[in-house]
Amino acid sequence: MTLFSTLARRVALALALAGLVASRVLAATPAEDFVSTKIQSGLAILNDGHLTQAQRQSQFEQLLLGATDMKRVATFTLGKYADSASPADKAAFAAAFQSYAVAVYQSYLGKYAGQTLTVTGSTTPAADDAVVSTVLNEPGGRGGMEIDFRVRSNTGSPVIVDFSVAGIWLAPEERDQFVAFLDRNGGSIPALITHLDELRGKLRA
Repeated sequence: MTLFSTLARRVALALALAGLVASRVLAATPAEDFVSTKIQSGLAILNDGHLTQAQRQSQFEQLLLGATDMKRVATFTLGKYADSASPADKAAFAAAFQSYAVAVYQSYLGKYAGQTLTVTGSTTPAADDAVVSTVLNEPGGRGGMEIDFRVRSNTGSPVIVDFSVAGIWLAPEERDQFVAFLDRNGGSIPALITHLDELRGKLRA
């Protein structure tokens, strides 16, 4: 099992869920409406039989990048190494992190087709910070796993900055694993980038 195997499974599940349908007649808050809209847009792309696989992946990637703040999450996951990293290393890592995350999401998309995601409500820890709660419904309408999305709007447009699967938030777990890798490799961000690129290559092989 690789260092990021657990991360990959959770990233894959949660981002694949970004392509599932959200069932809610009315979204009570802007954050809920944002999550619901993006999920339904993702479903439309995944189920569009007129698109080639390459087109489907490209359109879903654009939707994903428009709905999330990958640069912000990437910086957070560097933990204590973020402040000391050079601008060039931080930029290169952000690009590698984005490519890796998208590859993980796309490699698992088909595994969750046909399932639904119901928006059940939200909380607002701060005026520009909301946690949107959802439940994954298995085929036949059986409810199951809880998926929560954290939405920030302090930069203007709302963006998803984190999500939790069964109560486990992804970004802090990524940070712990990335920092542990850097600790073992002399704080070398290029080494972490190389590792992410290798994992991405395996996912797309």
